[in-house]
Amino acid sequence: MGNTGSNPPSAGYATSVAIIGGLFFVFGFVTWLNGPLIIFVKLAFNLDNVGAFLVPMAFYLSYFFLALPSASILRITGMKRGMGLGLLVMAAGAALFGEFATLRIYPGALSGLFVLGAGLALLQTAVNPYISILGPIESAAQRIAVMGICNKGAGILAPFVIGTLVLSGINTFEARLHAASNAQARDALLNAFAAHIQMPYFVMATILALLALVVVRSPLPDVHAGEANRMPSRRNGDVRSARISQFPHLWLGVLCLFLYVGVEVMAGDAIGTYGLSFHLPLEQTRFFTSLTLTAMLVGYLVGMIATPRFISQQRYMSWSAVLGVLLVIGAYVTHGYVSVGFVAALGFANAMMWPAIFPLAIKGLGHLTERGSAFMIMAIAGGAVLPQLFAHLMQYFNFQLVFLALMAPCYLYILYYSLYGHRVGLDTHDSAGTMETQ
Repeated sequence: MGNTGSNPPSAGYATSVAIIGGLFFVFGFVTWLNGPLIIFVKLAFNLDNVGAFLVPMAFYLSYFFLALPSASILRITGMKRGMGLGLLVMAAGAALFGEFATLRIYPGALSGLFVLGAGLALLQTAVNPYISILGPIESAAQRIAVMGICNKGAGILAPFVIGTLVLSGINTFEARLHAASNAQARDALLNAFAAHIQMPYFVMATILALLALVVVRSPLPDVHAGEANRMPSRRNGDVRSARISQFPHLWLGVLCLFLYVGVEVMAGDAIGTYGLSFHLPLEQTRFFTSLTLTAMLVGYLVGMIATPRFISQQRYMSWSAVLGVLLVIGAYVTHGYVSVGFVAALGFANAMMWPAIFPLAIKGLGHLTERGSAFMIMAIAGGAVLPQLFAHLMQYFNFQLVFLALMAPCYLYILYYSLYGHRVGLDTHDSAGTMETQ
C-alpha cells in the first residue's frame, strides 16, 4: 500500500519515486522533441511558420480533449494500469507519426502526434497527482522537482538525438534543395530527408510498448487519492459530497497552468524559430531547445534544494514569475545571441512553476483529486495556443514585440496565483485554518 501523506516506508517509497522518475524521463524525451520537429516538418513538408507550428498545436490539444476521458479511464483501471495503457497509446502514436512523416502525409503525421499526446494525457493524469500525494503535500514541489530533473534531462538529450539522426547536415541539405533542377529532383531529396524520421520513431514505439509491460508488472503501490489528499478540517464530512465547482483555487490554478505551459513551450519549442528570425544559422538553432532545458534543469536542482527547506513552494514561484517578466523584457531590448540567451534563461524561471502550481491547485480535493487533476492536464493545451498565436502575429508585427506582449501578462498572472490565487476559497473548506500555506 502506498503512503497516504506521511513517513512512507523508505524502500517502497524510493522504488516508487524511481519508477515514476523513469516515466517522467520518457514523456520529457517525447515532449521536447517538438522543438526540432518544427524545423523538420517545415523542411520535409515545405511549410511556413504557421503550418510548422501545428506540431505543438496537435500535440498539446490532445491534452484538452483527452484529459477528462483519462480521469474516467483511471477510475476503471486504477493509476498503475492506467500508466501502462498510456504508454501503449503513446507507442501507437509514435509509430503513426513515423510512418506518415516518412510518407510525407502531413495530416497523418499530425494525427500521430495527437495520439502520442493522448497517451501522454492519460499518463500525466495519473502520474502528476500520484507523485504529489505519494508523500506529504507540503513537500510535493520537492518531489516534482526530482521528476523535473528526469523530465528536463531527457529534454536536453532529445534535440541532440533528433538533431544527429534526422537534422544532421541540414544547411547542406537546404543548399542542395534550392539547387534541385526540377520538382521531381526536389521531391526525391525531400522523400529521402523525411525517411530519416522513421527508424527513431519506430525504436521509440518499441521502447514505449516494453515500458508499458514493465510498469504494469512493477511493484508500484496503489495510492488512493481520496484518502491521501483529503481536506484536514472539521468539515471532512462535507467534502465527500463537495462538487468540483466549489474549489475556486483549482479553477484559478487551471488558468495558471494553461498560461504556464504556454510560456514553457514558447521558451523551449519556439526558441529555434525566434533565433531564425535573427537570421542565425540553422545548424545552431536546431539545438536551442537544449539551452532552455539546461536552464530548467539548473532551476530544478536549485528548487529541489531550496524548497521547502528554505523557501515555500509558492514563494519560490512568486520570485520565479518576477524573474520571468525581467527576462522577457531583457529579450525584447537586446538582439541576436544575447536576446536568445534571455529566452533560454526563461527555462530557469519556469523550472519550479509546474512543481508549485499543480500541488497547490489540487490541494484538499480529496475524492475529487483525479477529476481536478484531469482539468489541470487539460490546461496543458496552453502549449498549443500561445505558440500558434506567436506564429500568426509575428507575420504582422515585430517578433520580439509579439514575444513580449504574449509572455509578460502570463508571468504576471502566475505571480498573482502564487501570492493570492492559490488561497481563494480554501477558508470555506478549512475553517480550522489548517490549509493555510506557510
